[in-house]
Amino acid sequence: MALTLHLITRFFSATWRIHWHDPHLLFQGPKAPPMIVCLWHNRLALSIKIGAYLREHSHAQGIAAMISASKDGGLLAETLSHCGITGVRGSTSRRGRQALLELTRMAEKGYTLAITPDGPRGPIYQVQEGVVALAQITGLSILPIHVGIHTKSSMPNWDKFQIPWPFSRVDIHFGSPIRLNRDATSDERERCRAGLESCLQGFSA
Repeated sequence: MALTLHLITRFFSATWRIHWHDPHLLFQGPKAPPMIVCLWHNRLALSIKIGAYLREHSHAQGIAAMISASKDGGLLAETLSHCGITGVRGSTSRRGRQALLELTRMAEKGYTLAITPDGPRGPIYQVQEGVVALAQITGLSILPIHVGIHTKSSMPNWDKFQIPWPFSRVDIHFGSPIRLNRDATSDERERCRAGLESCLQGFSA
């Protein structure tokens, strides 16, 4: 099932007209360092394209993504494995602490980490605290990724999961990296969380 889903996604994604926007020149010139990349849960259909771009333009050893420990998360993890993305199973409600530890170990190995900060159950477009904790523990910068899909269908689920139509234009914007000191206070962590949420919500339509 996962391989079939991967092949279908790969087929349709080949028709999408991707436009990359990198105003901070993060991926120009020397390859970028490992980071924590964030995009909303309902934009995960673009993970195959974003993952390929990051692997080409970063010197990270690979990409490790936090994926729900649910049955649907298992299918997603297996599908992403065909794209070269390592799944780390966990969420705020199940295996959250263990997943953070596993992601920290992957960061120590030089991996870029990937999180949907409002997943896996929402509320939609609200950043949870896990990504902030991960940034403080690992010392990696958080990179907001904004995905605008011009022609799409939306699923009737909690996040209205977005599926680009064939030949749709897709704009992928890399935001300004957000860094949090390892000794950050609770107020600084909340400012980081709120700043990331505000940044991503500017592109949440």
